[in-house]
Formats: sequence, C-alpha cells, structure tokens
Amino acid sequence: MKIFGMNVFNDSVMRERLPKNIYKSLKNTIDNGLPLEPSVAEVVASAMKDWAIEKGATHYTHWFQPLTGLTAEKHDSFIAPTNDGRVIMEFSGKELIKGEPDASSFPNGGIRSTFEARGYTAWDCTSPAFLREEGTNIVLCIPTAFCAYTGEALDNKTPLLRSMEALSKQAVRILRLFGDEETTRISSTVGPEQEYFLIDKAYYENRMDLVLTGRTLFGAKPPKGQEMEDQYFGSINERVSAFMHDVNVEAWKLGIAAKTQHKEVAPGQYEIAPIFSVTNVATDHNQLIMDILKKVANRHGLVCLLHEKPFAGVNGSGKHNNWALGTNSGKNLLDPGRTPHENAQFLTFLCAVLKAVDEHADLLRASAANPGNDHRLGANEAPPAIISVFLGDQLSDILAQLQNGGLTHSIAESRMNIGASTLPVLRKDSTDRNRTSPFAFTGNKFEFRMVPSSLSIAGPNIVLNSIVAEALCQMADRLEQAEDFNADLQKLLKEIAVKHSRIVFDGNNYSDEWVEEAERRGLPNIRSTVDATPAWVTEKAVALFEKHGVLSGTELHSRYEILLEQYNKIINIEAQTMLYMVKRQIMPAGLKMIQNLATGIGAVKAVSGALVSVQERLLNQVSSVMVAVDETLQVLEGKTNEALAMSEVFEQGVFYRDEVFTAMNALRGAVDQLEELVDKEYWPLPSYAEMLFKL
Repeated sequence: MKIFGMNVFNDSVMRERLPKNIYKSLKNTIDNGLPLEPSVAEVVASAMKDWAIEKGATHYTHWFQPLTGLTAEKHDSFIAPTNDGRVIMEFSGKELIKGEPDASSFPNGGIRSTFEARGYTAWDCTSPAFLREEGTNIVLCIPTAFCAYTGEALDNKTPLLRSMEALSKQAVRILRLFGDEETTRISSTVGPEQEYFLIDKAYYENRMDLVLTGRTLFGAKPPKGQEMEDQYFGSINERVSAFMHDVNVEAWKLGIAAKTQHKEVAPGQYEIAPIFSVTNVATDHNQLIMDILKKVANRHGLVCLLHEKPFAGVNGSGKHNNWALGTNSGKNLLDPGRTPHENAQFLTFLCAVLKAVDEHADLLRASAANPGNDHRLGANEAPPAIISVFLGDQLSDILAQLQNGGLTHSIAESRMNIGASTLPVLRKDSTDRNRTSPFAFTGNKFEFRMVPSSLSIAGPNIVLNSIVAEALCQMADRLEQAEDFNADLQKLLKEIAVKHSRIVFDGNNYSDEWVEEAERRGLPNIRSTVDATPAWVTEKAVALFEKHGVLSGTELHSRYEILLEQYNKIINIEAQTMLYMVKRQIMPAGLKMIQNLATGIGAVKAVSGALVSVQERLLNQVSSVMVAVDETLQVLEGKTNEALAMSEVFEQGVFYRDEVFTAMNALRGAVDQLEELVDKEYWPLPSYAEMLFKL
C-alpha cells in the first residue's frame, strides 16, 4: 500500500536520506538507548527539513503531551531572513533537539509559578517525526518530551520512557539467568482498542452539555436502547463507512496500522483498533487516532464523542490496553507455547505480573481513574472497580499445580466439530475469554480493560511497566544469589502462586457475589476517582517510582494535585452547565408549555362546555414537575457555591463527589421527567432517540 507511512520520517526514509554512519548512529540510539551525538542531530535535522519541504511543509512543531491529557504544539516556520531581504529555509540540530514552551501555562501541580515560565521540550527520536495535513497547511511534527526548567517531567511521555527503560533493565536481568546472552533490550508493546460515539453535528450543536462537557447532562430514556442486542458487530451504514474509510486513510498515512473497526454494543457506538507497537509509539498513535476521529467526523457532518459516558442508560466507552513484552530479537515473553507448564521462563514473567498487579492494585486502579470512568466501572458494562486477573482454565490449572509444588501437565487445545459437513472443524482454544475481567490474559498478552476512552494510555502503561519492573527486580535479586537456580526458581514461583493467587478470578466480575468474595480476599474496591488518586502519593508508590527513576516524589505530588484539580474542575463545569441550561433553556420551555395549556383551557371553557380534564391533568403534572426542577436547581446552585469556597483540593473533591454530584443527579431526574411531559415543539434539546438512532 503506497500511502502507508507516506507522511512519516520512518526507518526507510532515514536509510534513504541519511549518510550510512549517521543512520547507524541514530539507529543505535533508537534501538539500544545510546546517547545522541549533537553532530548526528544536525545532519538528521537537515535531512528531515528537506524531506518535509519536498512534501509541502512550511512549519515545524515540537509535538508533546502535557498533563491536560491532550497534545500541544506551537508552529514555527522554516524561514530565516537573509541580508538581501530574502528568506531561506533552515532547521538546525538544536531546533530539532530542544524547544522552549511556556511551562507555567500547563498543569504543573505547583512545580512552576506564573513568573517561572521556562520549560523545555526534548526530541524523542524513538518515535518517528511525521507530517500533519491541516487543509492546505502541512506541518512537520516532532514527538518530544516536556519538562520544567528545574528538570521535573510535566508530561506523560517522559515518565513513560523512563518506565520502559526500567522494565527493560529488570527483564534483561531475568533473561540472563535463563542463559539468554543475546537480548539487550526488552520493550513493552501495546495495542489500544479505542471506543467512541458518533452523532450528527446538528444535534451536537444544539446540546450545550455535549459542547461544554462531552456528555449529556440531561436526557429522558428513549423507547429503544441496546436491549435488542442488535448493535454489536451490526451492519455499518454508508455514512459511517465513508467516515471510517477516511479515518483509515489518515491513520495509514501516519504509519498507524489501524486494523479492526466495528459497531459496539450501544447505538451510535464504534471501535477502532490498531496492530501492536512499542508503547511510546502506541501512545503517540492513540493520541493521533483520537484527533483523527474528531477531525474526520467534522468533515462528514458528524461529531466524535470520546467521553466515557456520553449517554445515560446505554454502554459507555473505554479503551482496552493490550500489553505484552517483547525482546529486541522479536520474542514475545508472554507467549506460553503449547506446553506452558514446561516453559519456566514464561511462568516467571507470568508470576511477576501477578505479583505486580496484586501488590499494586491501588496504583493500577488510579491509573484508570477519571470522572467519566466513575460512571462506568462496576455498572455491568465495564469491569468493576476491583482489580483482578483472569487467567483462564489452562493457566489457572497451572497456577494451582504451582501452589501444590509440582508441574505435570497443561490443558491442551482441542478440535470442535460444529455439526455441518460444509463447515470446517475449528481449533478450540485451551481457555475461554472473560469480558468482565479488568485485567485478562488473552493468549500472549494482558488486556487491561479499565482504561477510560478519553484518557492517554501513557498513565496506565507507566504503572504497568513500573510495577512489573519492581516485581522482576525483586525476583532477580533473589535468583541471582541462588546456588541451584532451577530449584530456587521453582520455590520462588510456588511462593508467588500461593501468596498472590487471591488476585486471580475467572468468574463473573459483574456479580454481587464477586464483590463480597473480593472483600473476603482483601482486594481493594476503589469506587471513585477521588478515592483512587491518593494511591499516587503513598509511601509505597513514591518508593517504587523513585527506586526505578520513573517519577520523583515531587513529580508524584504534582500529579496528585493536578488529577484532583481536574476532577473538581470537571464536576464544577458540569454543574455550572446544568444550571445554565435549566435557567436559560429548560425552565423557559416548561413555563411556555404551562402558559399555553392554561390559555387553551381558558379558551375552551369560554366558548363551550367541552371537557378539559386531560388538559388540566397535564397542566398539573407539568406544574408539579416544574416545582421539582426549581427546588433541585436551588439545591445544586447552593452546593456548587459551597464547593467553590473550599480551598483544600482533596476535601473539595470529596464534596463534589458526595454533595454536588448527588444534587446534579437529582436535578437531572426532575428535568428528564419534565422532558417526557413537554411537547416536542417546546423542548429545546435534541432527544436521545434522535441522537442515538438518526445517523
């Protein structure tokens, strides 16, 4: 396919355009983590500039990922004036390697004050530069890390890269114990499945709640939802197919291997999934995918909604973070093989993951926390807020054998005859799948299914990489002292299997019985973002991240403050939007209905003796509900003002969760009841039925 990667300064472009010695030096940096020489950067910058200009680029930008969860960019042109009044096109190695954005204007959790503005962006050469086509404008985008003048990370990329190095270092130690002297680097790889909703742009523009918050704050239940189970994998209409085609083209141009697309469970809900790539590249690609979805939707008169719960009463959206470990020689360390009970190396890495997830379940939960996800987790549409691991029949049986001190067999896959001679005999996997599990082993990878749809996947993978690195480190520390490696390994794996088997659950995670069982096992059930966020700054978490050089205590406390501030601001914006809509749109519609009913009743009574009991009953119903709307409106306004007067960020978050959000739900209940009574002619908002089914 000629278009794939056409806008990427990828390996084939570098091999073609760079001198052999420069290419080799840059590849050593990319593949082996060696320092980048300034002289190499100068040559790369020149080649990159020439390539970009040939393709029509006039500007470049350091493309980075601040702690907003979005991306950021500042465009600079290639032009440089000459003494004779003309310009030439220039781009130096210094400009490639380093930029200077304003660090005080991005979330920093107190690391920077307004008068302390300097920050730096630094080129991440392991993620290829690319061209963004914005209409007729073409910009060279250089993936970069972002840090403060004082050196602290102010982004998601920096700690992600640190965590990848920490994981590689500890995993290589384990491989050396197994006699592997060839592997020099191990990378976590990710394939993120991205869910989203599409609605008609005209409906979106008439919903202030969608415009300002990304979700509907009001909306009566439509006559039909997802109960017919006819949406999932259903036929895709022409309008959406055309949108998906253009999304694929844009993604493929950027070297994003978008592979799968389909309808999801809820009406108007879809999914796109790429092929696995190295985690920092996968993270960049997922940020680009979210941006592409929005921009291409706009071209088609649609709006892409990435919020975790844009519509009440139907499934929300998540992001499945499929995580694996691969060596620089191409081996998947999470591939069990046909007889996993004989694969000691695989079992070592498997036990490391179980140990990591059990010991740091609170951190893993915190990495998937945001206000939108609070609507989903535990609501029978997404995994519960309890972290557990699904292994399946085969590996659960092996774990039980480990606990009992002996490995004797692996449950084998079998063949399945469907019963019709024209249909093929199918290979039946050795284990089923479990879509209710938050952290499931799925053949040769782990699928972390709690990740919010709008969230950068950097945070969850920073945690995954770091906690597994720590588990491997502890195991390597012990095994490197072993006199009899095989005997001590078996002893260690048995200890881990016994101690951490509580984290394994292959049953129905949606059931009330599991909630009770998880409590008996001592597993945390962290239900909200406010409850989850303190996990970032526990003594255990600070010690973990500082030990492996991923995040300092200062950086962790900064992120803690930012996450709570963002939660509080989001709930406040939602509350203020509800107040705005009720006062300016919804109450006037209800009052107009009341006035017209009263006028009509009076007119009928004035000219005839016709019965007006229906009109009077409706008038009383609407008037009664309007009283409820007004009362709940006053409560929400008061609670919101109370919250704004608070200064301590965690206390404020608890109040927003317990008081403001409760008041918001009460107001919504009254308004949704009103919507079911008010004539469509008067109601100012597109309905759920229109938004979900008219596309």
